[in-house]
Amino acid sequence: MSPATPAPQSGGAALELLVHGVGGATPESMLDDPRTVRITGDRTAAMYRRGEDLDAEEHPERYAARPVPEAYCWSNLTSGDGARALWLLLLPFMVANLAHWMRPPAQGRPGLVRLYGVLVRLVALTLTVLLTAAACEVALDLTAWQCAAATACTDAYSWLGFLSADRGGWWSVPGRRLALAALVPTALVGLLWYLSNRTWSAYEAQRPPTGYDAPVVEPQADTEAADAAEPAGPVELRPALGRPGFWYGRRLVARLRAAHTAAGFLTVAAALVTATTRHDAGAPGLLTVLGWALRAAVAVLAVVVLWVVCRRGRSERRLDLRVERALVSWLPAASLAVLALTAVHAGWSRPGWTSSGTLPGDAVFGALTLVQGGLVVGLGVVALLLQRPRRDPRTALRGLGGPAVAMLACALGGVMSGGVAQRVADWLDGPAGRDAVRIGPPVLLSWQASVIPVLLLLLLVPAALLAARTVLEARRLRAAVEADYDAADEPDPVRTGQIAAGRARASLTDSAPVLVGVVSGATLLLGAVSVAGAWASGNVPGRAFDGAHPAIASLASVTQALGSWMIGFGFLLFVTWGRRAYRDASARRTIGILWDVGTFWPRAAHPFAPPCYAERAVPDLTWRMSSWTRSTGGRLVISGHSQGSVLAAAAVWQLQPATRSRVALLTYGSPLERLYGRWFPAYFGPEALRGLNRTMHCWSNLYRSTDPIGGPVRVPAEDGRPAVDAAVLLDPVAYGRTREHPLPEPILAHSDYQADPAFARCRSALLDRLPPALPHQRTETAADQGRSGRSSG
Repeated sequence: MSPATPAPQSGGAALELLVHGVGGATPESMLDDPRTVRITGDRTAAMYRRGEDLDAEEHPERYAARPVPEAYCWSNLTSGDGARALWLLLLPFMVANLAHWMRPPAQGRPGLVRLYGVLVRLVALTLTVLLTAAACEVALDLTAWQCAAATACTDAYSWLGFLSADRGGWWSVPGRRLALAALVPTALVGLLWYLSNRTWSAYEAQRPPTGYDAPVVEPQADTEAADAAEPAGPVELRPALGRPGFWYGRRLVARLRAAHTAAGFLTVAAALVTATTRHDAGAPGLLTVLGWALRAAVAVLAVVVLWVVCRRGRSERRLDLRVERALVSWLPAASLAVLALTAVHAGWSRPGWTSSGTLPGDAVFGALTLVQGGLVVGLGVVALLLQRPRRDPRTALRGLGGPAVAMLACALGGVMSGGVAQRVADWLDGPAGRDAVRIGPPVLLSWQASVIPVLLLLLLVPAALLAARTVLEARRLRAAVEADYDAADEPDPVRTGQIAAGRARASLTDSAPVLVGVVSGATLLLGAVSVAGAWASGNVPGRAFDGAHPAIASLASVTQALGSWMIGFGFLLFVTWGRRAYRDASARRTIGILWDVGTFWPRAAHPFAPPCYAERAVPDLTWRMSSWTRSTGGRLVISGHSQGSVLAAAAVWQLQPATRSRVALLTYGSPLERLYGRWFPAYFGPEALRGLNRTMHCWSNLYRSTDPIGGPVRVPAEDGRPAVDAAVLLDPVAYGRTREHPLPEPILAHSDYQADPAFARCRSALLDRLPPALPHQRTETAADQGRSGRSSG
């Protein structure tokens, strides 16, 4: 596939900047030349040219007949390292972060916008507490409290022998066992803090270009509410993606990282101090007083964490370089100090203390489930209020996409935490047998596992309806396919069926909101049922219905067993997939595609989510486009495929108006409207896309009916500008064998747009529409050489 383009008849020097899409691409394949050289950037993300084009700036006369092709490769930002496959374990955090960006558009409603952001950040905070509580359940409850108290369990696992209550060793005291086991969740929280801090430095600590921006309004307060307010006076109203601070959220990430780290430490401290104070209750003494003092300290710090999370959101209107270093350092440190004191307090000698049953404080899982459900319902109410003034029928779930996705994040967190607890409990309980003391997770986790088979049965109904609709749609499209290819004289039923089926399957993408809505609604309802069942019965489903009709009792036992197996299998699937991706490059590439879509957005809700690659890629592209137009005065067309088109549009939004007027945008296989516009209407909605088209020189979009990802951007002709969408491309390019295509052409769907002859014609037309290159007296500097003409590797 060659990017070579028929040359425009006039205009002077032009740069063609290629940006690949999901899954990545090599510079050799993008430039169709094995001799490529990195001209700027590093091994993570860089610009490449053909070897023969290195000195294009010094000899512009050579490129009067064709543009200079240049490739931006960013695949290593998401899928370059096998260890990043382990980011699958952070999937609930990533999904919660997406919910922040899915709010409906709102102008002049800063209070609701701020409330929406606060609710999403609180949902994200509950996920951190849930993850830490699950680690406490495994380490403190199942291992140190239940297994260490059962002789059969400690005999089966010799490495737990020193904790055995029967041996009477120093560590056999329940409080000391708990204090030792608390190292596991504490280390987990510390690891999450380290990864968040390290990935910020590696991926997102790239300051956007400064000094090129038009004046913008400085908000009175550094909050998303101020960002949503309408500015007073005749100042340019820039879209969110074009604001200077959008791709540099250092301050918020630092604050949230401190708050979530402190919340994790406080969760472990709360588990320890709850167990000790319950034992010490009714026995006045110094230990009791210290216990209540520690509980008060945990409560005070928890209030501080909530204040930090709720007080301030993102600053987008300006590049905010300040960080509250005192807050970022003292809050996690103070929480860790309280945790250390609770560990010392728990390890103090308490004669006669024994552990039986489950660890006190297991009700936290039920409380978390109720809090998450309440926050999601509140988020839905706010989203409806934001959506009401301007309803776009294309918006996913009528503006409820954010609450639905937040519910999915909670469900994923519950499945993963419950899966770990269930598998560890089965592992520890297995050798002991049914005659020994049972080791099991909290009752609520068993109820939540039991509703999973019910949820899957509910999903079979919309899945079957969609499958039937796809079959019927494929039959209906057969006539349209033959008409498009003018194949009425010699129709080929097999060929027609293949093309029609490809178009029908591609349309399934537009049904994703229905599935998400069904899953989210059913999850919310079944979650409430599981909490009610656990609290009302106080027993697992298999035993809660012992006196009921035999059919009902059998059904409860089957769903409990099946759900327990499914929830454990789901977690093992995550771990196995991550391990396979570490060893298998093709699997790593597949997982990289997931992160290409899911980690485009900055970490605005959860600081432990996988890092945002766009905070590196968008400034890279913005700098490159600015440097080319400044150093050469020439024209530029930025060509983006799939996710690369989203990066290209975001980078164009960041350009100053004078630079943007010399830039053309070519998108193909683009999800800008089909996915981003529907799910993120405040940032890629109809008004935002029409505004982008008005502020740049020209834009063309190519798409196919067989493409399940890309589609039209639906920007109509206005103010003398043509419509952005070109005529839909036929796929395959030829119905049968022709002189030009003697062999059958494949159905390309989302790939190889450049193989279509229409691609080259559209790109050449864009270059011809750009204004001629500006006369420019170039002064060569060392910085210019390093930026534009010298190889860096």
